[in-house]
Amino acid sequence: MGRQQLTPLAVMLLALVAEREMHPYEMLQTMTERGEDRLVKVRPGSLYHAVERLAAAELIRATGVERAGNRPERTSYALTEAGARLLQARVAEMLRAPVNEYPQFLVALDEAHNLPREQVIDYLGEYAAALAADLATIDAALGRAGTQAVPEAYWLSWRYLQHTKQAELGWISRLIERIKSKELEWPKFPIHDLRRQPTAE
Repeated sequence: MGRQQLTPLAVMLLALVAEREMHPYEMLQTMTERGEDRLVKVRPGSLYHAVERLAAAELIRATGVERAGNRPERTSYALTEAGARLLQARVAEMLRAPVNEYPQFLVALDEAHNLPREQVIDYLGEYAAALAADLATIDAALGRAGTQAVPEAYWLSWRYLQHTKQAELGWISRLIERIKSKELEWPKFPIHDLRRQPTAE
């Protein structure tokens, strides 16, 4: 498994076992408790599959099996030297250059002119409300991190999310006002793709 095949979820799993030995269920719990499921899509099935791939690639190794009561056996894993090297290399690679994630909201913005002006105002209002709620959750998490004296180096992603969502909310709010005030001219509905009219010869 090379750097390019190391997904964001795999990076986070390697980082978890770099902290201490863990079994997959503990990894899932830890990520959820820390709110890291906001950074990557985490489902039990995908997490267990990622752990199996990391073990097969010898980036982590099984260290023991425990069983409590009637619960299934749980295998704990630790980071290997190869895993530590690949983790550092992949994080360095991810820090160095932006990657276009192709978010669907950009497509929606690009094609919003296919909807009536009033609907777009309403829908963007719902989007802004969801952003505001999300931002409140992030602010609360950052407040808890500060209260618990968690070093800032461990929650830089949350600070980044806070600033980017603040900027996004400001831009969306301004867009709504521009459409409402008709500062931004809106095509008549129904629309017949005015942007792609054939040029006169």
